[in-house]
Amino acid sequence: MQAPQLIARDIYQSFRMGARRIEVLRGISMDIAHNEAVFLSGASGAGKTTLLYTLAGLERPESGTVEFEGRRLYNGSSKAQARFRNQKMGFVFQGYFLLPELTALENVMLPAMIGRRAARSEAEESLAAVGLGDRMHHLPAELSGGEQQRVAIARALTNNPDIIFADEPTGNLDSKTGDAIVDLLLQLARQRNKTLLVVTHDTRLAARGDRQLHIKDGVLQ
Repeated sequence: MQAPQLIARDIYQSFRMGARRIEVLRGISMDIAHNEAVFLSGASGAGKTTLLYTLAGLERPESGTVEFEGRRLYNGSSKAQARFRNQKMGFVFQGYFLLPELTALENVMLPAMIGRRAARSEAEESLAAVGLGDRMHHLPAELSGGEQQRVAIARALTNNPDIIFADEPTGNLDSKTGDAIVDLLLQLARQRNKTLLVVTHDTRLAARGDRQLHIKDGVLQ
């Protein structure tokens, strides 16, 4: 039987606000299998985004370990960690994070350029896959919110990552457009054999994955 792709054990994370110490994650352990679509739901402030960032190698836990495909995420230099994320992981955020002066195509090419690869053909293919083959030379300001999020999904796919992390990808969209974005993420993940971890406050959307996890007060329910 294949080992889990992502393994987290005893993850603790807290932040200081003045003299107070606020516990955000309190001993979370979880496994995610290869090609699994996992939706993580919870109220605002429950620790969803902190957990996603910790699992994605973006936020070192106070204690505990995260292992992805047999590699400890927080070992090695920050440069080596960044290279590993660039090769293995794709990211979709609530706020799109597109550079306004770059076209859709140029935004999608960015992860490959950071990895020092030429990737125009892959970027064009990714944009076609999200239904924006005819919009690739438009600037973000010329695109709707749903189209900008599709560009962000295409960007996440360009380096052919093994896992896609999506943090509230529908948070800035109306429900119809948000549903279409979740449809697209699930469809692309299944077509391309990608693992998908989606954070959402919307329990209706969260029920659409292979598995739903709920976080409350820093603990998985």
